[in-house]
Parts: sequence; C-alpha cells; structure tokens
Amino acid sequence: MYAFVLDKNLEPLDPCHPARARKLLNNGRARVFKRYPFTIVLLDRTVEDSVTHPHRLKIDPGSKVTGMAVVQEQSYRVTHALEIEHRTEQIKNALDSRRALRRGRRNRKLRYRKRRFLNRICPEGWLAPSFESRVANVETWVGRMIRVCPISALSMELVRFDMQKMQNPEIRGVEYQRGELFGFEVKEYLLQKWERKCAYCSAKETPLEIEHIQALSKGGSNRVSNLTLACRPCNQAKGNKPVEAFLKKKPDVLKQVLAQALAPLKDAAAVNSTRWELLRRLKGYGFPVETGTGGRTKFNRKLRNIPKTHWTDAACVGASTPERLLLKGVRPLIVKAKGHGRRQRCRTDRYGFPIAHAPSQKFFMGFQTGDLVKADIPSRKYAGKYTGRIAIRYRPSFKLSTLEKSFDVHPKYLKTIHRADGYEYRL
Repeated sequence: MYAFVLDKNLEPLDPCHPARARKLLNNGRARVFKRYPFTIVLLDRTVEDSVTHPHRLKIDPGSKVTGMAVVQEQSYRVTHALEIEHRTEQIKNALDSRRALRRGRRNRKLRYRKRRFLNRICPEGWLAPSFESRVANVETWVGRMIRVCPISALSMELVRFDMQKMQNPEIRGVEYQRGELFGFEVKEYLLQKWERKCAYCSAKETPLEIEHIQALSKGGSNRVSNLTLACRPCNQAKGNKPVEAFLKKKPDVLKQVLAQALAPLKDAAAVNSTRWELLRRLKGYGFPVETGTGGRTKFNRKLRNIPKTHWTDAACVGASTPERLLLKGVRPLIVKAKGHGRRQRCRTDRYGFPIAHAPSQKFFMGFQTGDLVKADIPSRKYAGKYTGRIAIRYRPSFKLSTLEKSFDVHPKYLKTIHRADGYEYRL
C-alpha cells in the first residue's frame, strides 16, 4: 500500500511507494506526519515544484462495513484502500438500554425524566443516531483522504438494488416503482437476502440459480417475495412441486424458507435510508460525484475477475471503472469506529440508581484513553517492548491492551505514537 505525501506547506502530493518513503525518511528529507493512514511530510518540496496526478476516491457504503479505494486516474492503480467498520449496533443497544432504565424508574415511581415524544420536531435532514453515525464516519474519512491525497473526483454506490434497471427504459412517474427487479439487480438482491447459500440444503461456494418458491406453472409470480436461490441439484429435484411437498421431511427448513421469503432486507434498507444524505454531503466538497448501482458494481467486478471484498467493491463502483485495475500489493487499512467516550456522564447500576459520575477531565499526564503507544518496560514481570492502546486512570497506573494480553503500566514507560481519534486501526 502506498504512503501519502504532503509538501512542506502540508499540501497533498502524489502517494509514493513504501520503499521510496523509507528512503526519504532515512535520508532526512521527510518526517512522519501521521501513522494512520501513514503520511509523510517532505521538508524540501512544495506543490509548485512537483507534478501531481488526479485521483478518484470511490466509496461503497454498507450497513456494517463501508469500503473505500483511491484510484490513480492515469495509471489505474489502487494506491490506498480502507474498510470502515461502523458501530451502529452499539449505538442502538446503548439507546435501548437508556430507554429501559428510564422506563423502569418511571414504573417504580422514582425520580425520573419525563417522556418527550410529542413535543419535539425533528429538523430537516434528521437521521436516527445509528444512521447519523454511519454517515458521519464516511464523511470524516472522505475529508481525511482529501487532505492527504490530490483527489479530483468522487464515486459512490448510490443504490444497492435498482427496482427497474433496463426492464423498461420508457417507464415514467409512479410506474417506475411498480416494476420488478431484473438481471444483475435481482440476483444481487437475492444473494444478500439468502446469505449466498442454497435455501434448501444450505450449500455454499457453489453456483446458485434463481428459484421460484411457488412454480410459475402452479400460479406463482415473479415477485421478489416468491424468489429464492437454490443449487442445481435442489432446483432440478424440486421442479414445479409445491415447496410444502418438497420439504415435507424438513419442517424446520420449510418454516425458515417461508419466513425468510417475506423478511425485509434490513441492511439494504439501512443503506437506502442514508444514501441521499450521504450524497448531499459529498457534493458539499465541491468535487464532481459519480453514482452507480450495486448491480453495476458487481458487473464490473465479475468482468475483471476481482475477488469480492468491501474495498474491491469500492474500486469497481460506477462507469469510471477502467478495463484493468492494478491491485497488486494492496492491503486495506481496517478502521473500526470506537466513539469518543461516554456521552452519558452518570453511570447507573442494573436497577437504574446512580453509582458514579464520569470525570469531565479527559487527559492525565499527557495521555488519553484510546492513545496508541509504545511501551518499553525495563524489568519485572512484564519486561519487554509492547505496542497497544491505553485506558487511563487518574493515577500513574494505566491499562495497556495489546493483541496478546492486558496489564497495568506506569506512564513513564510509554510513548505516544498515534493520538486517540475515535477509531481503532489494524492491517
């Protein structure tokens, strides 16, 4: 993966190969500016002295993970890739917990906060907190990429499933919403809905075919609620039999198939709920924004024989995808949203009674919870060198967490290498 480069005025230059970055650092011509994403500052270069090339930032928004890829538009090389893991479920669970605590206090006739749901008006563009977190994460990282790379255009997967793509190009108005899914769109929808496995035998890693739960010859329809995925043996064995007769000896599978057929696609619905707000915020950066569908993304990826991951999906978004993408040597930076601390200042026990108040002070002895540090411990049980994250206490004994273990350490043995910014990183 390439390293980002800034000039001495902190203006973005073209990313460089890691070997080139090491050479510049060893020769004293550059300094490390940021570890994640890895960025160096050239001490003897400005934008006027250099030649920069346009780069395109491509985004594949997801409910749980969003993929990003930076593509150099002349060489078609993917210079950087990200996978951002959102914390939407954590936010939802925290709000559910808070609501339960408040409801319990009201029922027990204790001191409580009155319910407020009829006297509040949501502002225009308001999103649920879990949705807002997802959009804000993407917006944050788009801004960070623009600051360290000469981005000239953006591409975004706007819709995961196009309900009428290529079915009837002349359709207009409300009729557009009454069409049926078609082609790559319907297949991709079903792959997501049925978790990429055969509905009847749960076979994975095998070619799957679109199957009518109730056969067309028996009065079935082409509606998505009547479609599933099946492997070739199951598809041929079922034929036009009623699904109840075919799965007569598998009542649990029958119950699951009938329930899943009518189940909504929760993750796709969440992405669709935030897509227009994300597009509006991306346009605010002043760059041209290209949009595409999930079916187009999959078509581009299959045509180029690229394995499916979040960041490769991002690299294949939109019509701007070149015939040949250079992906060799790219390892995505995994970015996990962790939040910036406890917003609820009063902590309660399981009965809803206050037990502690979180201190307002965030720093102690120059450190903050979430800082990535290097520890050089000279003696005793944990003697050695470690790299990990710390949780501060308001005394000289911090908790250091590494991949292998966690233990207490005195801050005099610590050196900060990346300040806490609300995200956790790994390669």
